[in-house]
Amino acid sequence: MSRTRKRRSGCFSLLLLIALVAALAGAWYLYAEFADAPMRGVKPGSSLVVRQGDSLPKVLRKLHEAGVEGSTLEWTALAKQLGAAGRIQVGEYRLEPGMTARELLIDMRDGHVIQHKVTIVEGWTIRDVRNAIAKADALVHDSAQLDDAALMAKLGHAGEHPEGRFLPETYVYTRGDTDLDVLHRAYDSMHKALDAAWRSRTSDSVLKTPDEMLTLASIVEKETGIAEERPEIAGLFSRRLKIGMMLQTDPTIIYGMGSAYAGNIRKVDLQTDSPYNTYTRAGLPPTPIAMPGVAALQAVANPAPGDALYFVARGDGSGRHFFAKTLAEHQQNVQKYLVNYRAALATPR
Repeated sequence: MSRTRKRRSGCFSLLLLIALVAALAGAWYLYAEFADAPMRGVKPGSSLVVRQGDSLPKVLRKLHEAGVEGSTLEWTALAKQLGAAGRIQVGEYRLEPGMTARELLIDMRDGHVIQHKVTIVEGWTIRDVRNAIAKADALVHDSAQLDDAALMAKLGHAGEHPEGRFLPETYVYTRGDTDLDVLHRAYDSMHKALDAAWRSRTSDSVLKTPDEMLTLASIVEKETGIAEERPEIAGLFSRRLKIGMMLQTDPTIIYGMGSAYAGNIRKVDLQTDSPYNTYTRAGLPPTPIAMPGVAALQAVANPAPGDALYFVARGDGSGRHFFAKTLAEHQQNVQKYLVNYRAALATPR
């Protein structure tokens, strides 16, 4: 071969190599841009659900069906590079505008699933709890057709009244969890909180059982939303119980009336006897009347000392109460309440 032909062959090989390198560089640039640029086609508020048995190709089909762009080759190569190809975990994953393919695959590899929340509020009844659970997105609703008795049996506590048994707090869950999963956790949390309060109770507590503590805590919870008043009201009710005085607490009347309660308590309601009428029956009602929080449990376990036996709302919009030792003082406080209440009604809003 002549030197001229060798030079031409060498130049051709060099050009071919340069073209190959350029092509590889271009391909790498496009691949890197795919991996780390915001994904195209992501709709705000959308998510991807990976179910048991879903392979990488099936997950990629779901992404494409959701409108997310990118070739199967690019997604597969990136998944293998990140070690995600055979390690995608079951769950629901957030798809957000601005998110990259790399971030999504890492989330699926490491199981960074969407966490949903449902909150049980202090003072709610079992009806309120069940309504909130029924509206919780992403939960599997296995208890929807169960009445309260069947629900408690399903939770492993057959024959137990459900009122007061679920601790108010925010519970985190993931798609695919059932409402029974959440209620199990809320029940166990209340059991632990009640046990801790019972063990920390004062030595002279009038309460004979943890169930009595739970019931009194539910009444305290419904009587005030003012944190510093809870121990004071708990102390007042404890003193009434010790001397055999009727509790005469309106929230028990309201609970006993159920759906018949129309927003106000009439004289006839106070006189109509029922297991929850603490104006006609001494002692505690037969069950809690709401879900007490930890603060109410602790207030009942450690009630504030004092001599007050009566209390009435101040009527000034503060949510606070007047406390009194004697009936005469209490009647004076009732007059103060009426003055404040009328003044509040007369004040333009």
